[in-house]
Amino acid sequence: MDRNTIIGFVLLGLLLFVYLYINTKSSHELEAQRKHIADSVAVVTKAREAAAERVREAAVKPDSSTVAPAVVDTTGFNPAFKGTEQLVTVENDLVKVVFSNKGGQPVDVELKKFKSYDSTPVKLVGPNSRISYPINTGSGVADIAELYFKPGQVVKNADGSQTVRFRLPTPAGEAIEHEYTLPANDYMLDWNVNVINPEKLFSQNNFNIGWHIEAQRAQNNISEERRLTSIGFYEDNRFDYMSSKNERTFEKPVEWVSVSQQFFNTTLVAKSGFSAGSVKWQRETADSSNIVARGEIALQAKVPATANANLQLRLYYGPNDFSILDKEEPGMTHIIDLGRGIYSFVRPVNVYVLMPVFNFFKRYISSFGIAILLLTLFIRLFTSPLVYSSYLSGAKMKALRPEIEAMKKRVGGDQQQMGMEQMKLFREAGVNPLGGCIPALLQIPIFFALYSFFSSNIGLRGEHFLWSHDLSSFDSILHFGFSIPGYGDHVSLFALCAVATSFLISLYGMSMTPDQSNPAMKYMPYIMPVFLLVFFNRLASALTWYYTVSNVITLALQFVIQHYIIDHTKILAKLQENRTKPKTKSKWQERLEQMQEAQKDAQKRPQPPRK
Repeated sequence: MDRNTIIGFVLLGLLLFVYLYINTKSSHELEAQRKHIADSVAVVTKAREAAAERVREAAVKPDSSTVAPAVVDTTGFNPAFKGTEQLVTVENDLVKVVFSNKGGQPVDVELKKFKSYDSTPVKLVGPNSRISYPINTGSGVADIAELYFKPGQVVKNADGSQTVRFRLPTPAGEAIEHEYTLPANDYMLDWNVNVINPEKLFSQNNFNIGWHIEAQRAQNNISEERRLTSIGFYEDNRFDYMSSKNERTFEKPVEWVSVSQQFFNTTLVAKSGFSAGSVKWQRETADSSNIVARGEIALQAKVPATANANLQLRLYYGPNDFSILDKEEPGMTHIIDLGRGIYSFVRPVNVYVLMPVFNFFKRYISSFGIAILLLTLFIRLFTSPLVYSSYLSGAKMKALRPEIEAMKKRVGGDQQQMGMEQMKLFREAGVNPLGGCIPALLQIPIFFALYSFFSSNIGLRGEHFLWSHDLSSFDSILHFGFSIPGYGDHVSLFALCAVATSFLISLYGMSMTPDQSNPAMKYMPYIMPVFLLVFFNRLASALTWYYTVSNVITLALQFVIQHYIIDHTKILAKLQENRTKPKTKSKWQERLEQMQEAQKDAQKRPQPPRK
């Protein structure tokens, strides 16, 4: 223990102390923030229950013959606790929004240009969805969703937009007004909460907004819609999402929170951001329910400590259209699942390659099915060098098949010796046994990109092509009336076509394989179609149509390349020429051969007798 050692230990101790201090302090701050949010949610719940109790008490009307008429107090907040619900409608060419004076908020939203699974307009606000926040009424805390505002009047503005205002009855010197403005040609609804004397109305100047939402069914395939429904949010200038049942506490500022279904979303935006919040999210699982998912969202924003405050919020009710969302708030294009999580690497392929090319074809062609065919041709042209390399490698392996068959007879059943001899043959002939596999593996990211692209492209929704009535969902030529586990309740003809063409490609691949002694490889062409059929039967018909076209192109390329481009005589001559060239072994090859030789020698040694 010299002086340097002691100094080192002291420094390590100081660093450990500082780390523990900072970590403990952060934990306490985070716990305090979570407690504050939980208390705010509890206040909202308590206020909601109290308001509901008042409504129940008001429903019990006394007998007017025995009880003297009560004097109605119309001062302060009293008129807000009892009232008659009145509806006001604001609409443009894209969306129809119905407001209620109870809570002063939207209670029904229809998208005019989109039909639901039952041919009615798509609705994005369910009957149990609501927005709430607590206010101080002097006698307690009330939930704004249970209070009655003064009925609003629609005002048409000079720019074509429409504005409706709901004003809450309040004591003198206080005011709450909900002001909504719907632009002439937009899905985004501006919502301003105008407050006079916010210090009296909001505890500690905290605007604690609660958003309960039930996403309603819009697609024929509700199982796929549920799978693709998620909650997305823009936290600290970064997009993130929740797709399954879980909870999330926001520890950094949040600009917007979105409930995103397969093709539509409802998004709440705060122009100044939310300082904290939490989310509880769960998908619906009951087959008989038309609810896709449920969410409880609690968000907090600071109200300016001024005499008059203005909270600027926005509500987006609309489609998951990339071109539309790109013009709205930052990061909202990430609501569209073009590659997330472990598949996020395919998003640039979708955004910068597939989407522009597909939109280019769609600009001049009305049929989405033909546009997909042209997109397939473009992709195959782009990957043609890889395909040629794969076929060339397969032709080389086929040329070596007679020698490999003779080798098998020579070495017998010694698999280790067979492997060594094959490696030696491939090295002498200059053949890479993986040359046909690597190009195929490089095309896998394209398949994943197309899978997410076709599953989330709202342009395919409701588009007919051949026997498919909706390219965004599976096609069906037969419904069983019952569900087969793993397969489904229908038969997809595009899936059958894709599987049949894949089977023909597999048979061709077997004919190019030099060694067919492996039983697994021998039966693979017959096993794989079964797995593909189960997988493809549920996919969007746009994707199975693409896969069918791609397989047909592959079969045509195989025939043309093998019969008109690749000269098998020249390939065999080239292989013979390669054998005469001096060969250099890589270090990896040398080590592998040494290991194989050592294993072979160990097998030849006589084993000691067992005791």
